Amino acid sequence: MMRLPAFEYRAPRTIDEAATALAERPTESMLLAGGTDLLPNMKRRQQTPAVVVTLRSVGGFAEIRHGDGLTIGAGATLSSLVHDPRIRSDYQGLWQAAAQIATPHLRNMGTLGGNLCLDTRCTYYDQNYEWRKAIDFCMKKDGSTCWVATSSPKCLAVSSTDTAPMLQALGATVSLVSVRGRREVTLEDLYANDGMHYLTRQPDEILAGVQLPRAEGWRSAYWKLRRRGSFDFPVASAAVAVRFDGDRLVDARIVLGAVASRPMSTPKAVDLLRNSTLDDSVIAEASLVAAELAKPMDNTDFELVWRKRMVHTLVSGALHEIRGDDVSEARRRLARQSLLAVS
Repeated sequence: MMRLPAFEYRAPRTIDEAATALAERPTESMLLAGGTDLLPNMKRRQQTPAVVVTLRSVGGFAEIRHGDGLTIGAGATLSSLVHDPRIRSDYQGLWQAAAQIATPHLRNMGTLGGNLCLDTRCTYYDQNYEWRKAIDFCMKKDGSTCWVATSSPKCLAVSSTDTAPMLQALGATVSLVSVRGRREVTLEDLYANDGMHYLTRQPDEILAGVQLPRAEGWRSAYWKLRRRGSFDFPVASAAVAVRFDGDRLVDARIVLGAVASRPMSTPKAVDLLRNSTLDDSVIAEASLVAAELAKPMDNTDFELVWRKRMVHTLVSGALHEIRGDDVSEARRRLARQSLLAVS
């Protein structure tokens, strides 16, 4: 039985109190929301904070507000996103991403902020302490070698968040709060392509919320590859958002997940889509160009060559779905769910 290490527990009731508590010992403290990632990591001694600051009692931290766009508190549970009818209809890709995370029980506990800050994952890192000790640990924790590529100067652990690629494709920004004040950054700028230092959030900052622009004119879809139809983290994913003016595609974003240490934008593929009518040839070419950017490593499930090939399938499927094609059978084969939006 794996037990938690000893730690000091702080339970602030306001965001300012939480920021103050975090600022006292920022490099020794970690934030707790749903705990579905942090607590297992602590049991495996992957993360051993001296202080845990819980955000569960912070007032207003879980609100979802519809107005001129969408504002989601970082403490909003993934289930609350899945059960919000306006998210399902207006931000279909976000709904699909949240609906495919883990299991209903974990979505009831896990939060949007927790999924955005999800620790990067790797075959050599996501093991118990004794297993990692037997290989002399790894660069990400207690060791000096990245066992994925032993000559690599940096950790190659992979980003496995589902919501981040989709929110990036939807043009989201995030609010970061500390005792120094509040700052807004694009969600894309929240991440760095480094398995160890994958967040640009400072140690004393709290991810407080996510803001999305109006969905008018935009359609979105999220496709995910995993071994099982539930519970598993993505080993490749494609988040696609497209804006139409009549039949003409005037803007688009394609973001790949789980193929690097951060979500990856695909500007060359997007350039092929702009000012098109999204016909079959354009979808095929854009999907191939997007897949060229994907460089998955041998650090998670399935063979990396096949994962790269599947990126083409994921992007293509998302674009066909956005165009209005019947992709229900392909969805059921891949995701074991229909994941149909409310019309």
